[in-house]
Amino acid sequence: MNIEKEINEITGFKNLELLATQVVEGFISGLHKSPFHGFSAEFAEHKIYNSGESTKHIDWKLYAKTDKLYTKRYEEETNLRCHLIIDNSSSMHYPHKKEFSINSLNKIAFSALASAAIMNLLKRQRDAVGLSIYSDTYEFYASEKGSERHHQMLLQHLNNAIIEPREQVQTKTYAHLHLIAEKLKRRSLVFLFTDMFQSDTEAEKLFEALQHLKYNKHEVVLFHTYDKEKEIDFDFNNRPKRFVDVETGEHVNLYADNIKESYEAAVAAYFNDLKLKCGQYRIKYVPVDIKERFNKILTTYLVERQKFG
Repeated sequence: MNIEKEINEITGFKNLELLATQVVEGFISGLHKSPFHGFSAEFAEHKIYNSGESTKHIDWKLYAKTDKLYTKRYEEETNLRCHLIIDNSSSMHYPHKKEFSINSLNKIAFSALASAAIMNLLKRQRDAVGLSIYSDTYEFYASEKGSERHHQMLLQHLNNAIIEPREQVQTKTYAHLHLIAEKLKRRSLVFLFTDMFQSDTEAEKLFEALQHLKYNKHEVVLFHTYDKEKEIDFDFNNRPKRFVDVETGEHVNLYADNIKESYEAAVAAYFNDLKLKCGQYRIKYVPVDIKERFNKILTTYLVERQKFG
């Protein structure tokens, strides 16, 4: 009863849109230190010039300021379509938190804020964004649109995903990806946020589903979310503990030090296998620690956007 009460008191972000704006503004302000130097000054109106393109749209004034070649972008050129996909199974709600801030996130909150930040960039560039949220069911789907009303609606659903209780909720990611592949009728940039907790058999089916998206001409980025301290480094004290599978309820009692070495080796092998398979299927694989900042996420967005265009 007390556990249920604690879960029900979970609150989402007080202002997800404001936090996303802060993340993006901080990122843009640091672009001058990166390979994207000069990009932020004309964020919505320019793209990097690629060799072989017509030179008639090069912005020579911007070239004089930045010493880099950019071409002017027009309304019809900014119609990128992006679809965000979020795994909302129980394991994504680890570690358990009742309140969230930019410095206090679990995997689902990290994914929601990262998605909101990507949405912020898409909004600045007048692009269309859609959203899918799934767990053991296909919880929410919205096709790609660019209106302010649509933007606010997606923010609300992202926040709802954070605060809704998730006890022993499993998922089969591959099944939902096949559905999404059928729903996306126009070529899109697809970002998937998931912690990749699944069996070996399901992993094979997942890559088949990702290949379905690739076959339909979508560009796919897999953001593999994890809590490095606990899920990778297995940083627990050596007192006896009960480790519980939040998706099945199964548990094991043990001393962390007894399995730490073998656990770390198994996880490292798993991550390496994921990276190799993503390379095989031409899927961008981006492992992200939820305690890190969002620069890796947003830099990936910029790189993939340029390749996509």
